[in-house]
Amino acid sequence: MDYGVESFERGPALSSTASTLPAATYNLTRILLAASPGNCVFVPIRSMQYLAVIDQEEIIFVDSQHKRWVEVAWRNFKPQARTALDEPVAYQAVFHTANAGDTQRRLQGDFHAALALLAARRQPTSPAHILPLARKPAPHDE
Repeated sequence: MDYGVESFERGPALSSTASTLPAATYNLTRILLAASPGNCVFVPIRSMQYLAVIDQEEIIFVDSQHKRWVEVAWRNFKPQARTALDEPVAYQAVFHTANAGDTQRRLQGDFHAALALLAARRQPTSPAHILPLARKPAPHDE
């Protein structure tokens, strides 16, 4: 299967802020990326008229009015800093436009809703397999 190449441009970083992404959102980005036949996932955020692009290193957000210009980039994810999979993941939000801070405030919730919708529409590519787990008797069971 042949995939087209998309390219995006960004101006200099105007500002950045440390933030955290809820575990459910971060985990869903990794699941969708792992299941993607390419090396990225395109997520339409219809409620905001934005497009999110997830790759291994960052998530960028592009306004539909300026289709090639990155407004916000989430990068430097630190999943290794968490001690459990249900803990939030720290990241750096980098703003490339003057109004990106306002956009950032809406992205966390709207992005998760768009991810959940995309995941719900994704069909499994292979049947599920049940793995037999051999249970070792506990010392007090013997």
